[in-house]
Amino acid sequence: MHLPPPDPGLSPRTGYTRAHWEGAADALLAAVEPYATADRALYHLPGPRPSWSGRLSDGLEGYARTLLLAAFRRDERVLARYADGLAAGTAGVWPRIEDRGQPLVEAASVALALRLTRAQLWDRLDDAVRQRTAGWLADALTARPWPCNWELFPVTVGGFLASVGHEVEASRAAVERGLERIEQWYVGDGWYTDGDGRKYDYYNGWAMHLYPVLHAWLADDRERLATHGARLSDHLAAHARLFGADGAPVRQGRSLTYRFATTAPLWLGALTGHTPLPPGETRRLASGALKYFLERGAVDSHGLLTLGWHGPDESVLQGYSGPASPYWASKGFLGLLLPADHPVWTAPEEPGPAEREDAVTGLAAPNWLLQSTRSDGLVRLHNHGSEDVRWDPYYTRLAYSTVTAPTSSNDDSPDNSVVVGGDPGRTGIVPLGVGDGWAASRHTAAGGTAEVTSLVVARGAVEVRAHLVTGAAPGTPVRVTGWAPADGVRTELVPVAGLSANHADVAELTGGTGAGPTLFVALARLTGEPDPAPLEELVTVEVDSAQEVHLQWSDGTRERFELTPRPARLPG
Repeated sequence: MHLPPPDPGLSPRTGYTRAHWEGAADALLAAVEPYATADRALYHLPGPRPSWSGRLSDGLEGYARTLLLAAFRRDERVLARYADGLAAGTAGVWPRIEDRGQPLVEAASVALALRLTRAQLWDRLDDAVRQRTAGWLADALTARPWPCNWELFPVTVGGFLASVGHEVEASRAAVERGLERIEQWYVGDGWYTDGDGRKYDYYNGWAMHLYPVLHAWLADDRERLATHGARLSDHLAAHARLFGADGAPVRQGRSLTYRFATTAPLWLGALTGHTPLPPGETRRLASGALKYFLERGAVDSHGLLTLGWHGPDESVLQGYSGPASPYWASKGFLGLLLPADHPVWTAPEEPGPAEREDAVTGLAAPNWLLQSTRSDGLVRLHNHGSEDVRWDPYYTRLAYSTVTAPTSSNDDSPDNSVVVGGDPGRTGIVPLGVGDGWAASRHTAAGGTAEVTSLVVARGAVEVRAHLVTGAAPGTPVRVTGWAPADGVRTELVPVAGLSANHADVAELTGGTGAGPTLFVALARLTGEPDPAPLEELVTVEVDSAQEVHLQWSDGTRERFELTPRPARLPG
């Protein structure tokens, strides 16, 4: 991909400007064009296909997700090609929108694109094409979505159809129904779960906030924009901390092949005026993520986005991932809706949180602890509240970072785990709170026969990890693992209580349960520093018979934590 020369004056950290974003969008749109059918209704991109979706659905996905990119780019020549595809697709080529079918997802992208480019695209279509398009989209108003972020796809379609006067009553009803349903998943502080349970990941930004805020902004619904905009602003305060200094997002959750779609809520806050971030920081974070992926093989030799993280990588895919799935990354180009003279494009870049300070930030809603270090720009996410066993290992590990990838769920030694009796599972996660530099949770293990209460205390790059195992038979083997290896960083795991290292590679420690509750404690570190001080010099840990953990940091600060009955920081 050929982009303009870097601009170190305006963008001293990434070199990227609006011209780079435009160049990347143009290159991605040009690369997919050869894969369009002759009538331009379908885009059959190369790659493995989900067994359940079908070729027509996959081709529609290619059309819809790249149309969304074209809508953000607003190049009328490109939009004219998609107008041809719209005329053909709605003439019987595209599959119908049905309950819980993939076309419902793609209908939302088509509707949003048409709403954003009404003057350039919709208003120029023949009336017959407009009627066919509205008729095809209208099935989304009553199609049953999966009970998760899918509830917002009828909202997006309904918002567009109401704006053009098609089935207005039914369209408004779909909007109200979908927005009402996601209310039950709002947990405060700018966080939603992606459906029932405790599913926290990037869907908060690229779906749960994106669609309601854009709908309210486009509809000039000031009351809803105030409500959803305030939630977005709250969310961005934490979201900004999920990017490393190199631009990498934390590698946690599902659908990670959408890559720089993680930047969509950053742009959305600037677009609607609901963000706590200064314009230069918004662009720095977004450009950093785009640059991170473009420089690491996200685009192949044909200019196509691959199914993976850097390059092709099956470990980040789900069963629904098809050849065109990565093009939901188009959402990351939302910033192109902002005019060229907007401060988000003209302000000098400002450093992101991981570049400014060492910070340990507790997020109460997902029960996460975010740990970042300025010296190496790494971000670590300690997960004590997010769970979706369908997508293990990207939900159920104790920690994730911007530089490491979780090991396979079939791996004998899964990273960042407590393995009780040979069972690496972590289910039934119960958040037990976050505080000043700590987070805790409880989960079931050993096939449900044991319970593990876990506490992490973080300071700088140092982590103290404590695990209290109850309910296991005496002598049950326990393994505690640390960070997975990664290029350019150092991973450490040092035994403190109940554990020992059996070999030079201390990424795994072993121990065994006693006759009652047994406490296991280790020091861990993930760092990009070439020669860090030994962990034992930075913190001293002692454990007493009351299942309390006593810490003394190198600056003399003392802390005391109780593991039973519920982890908590004690005075003194």
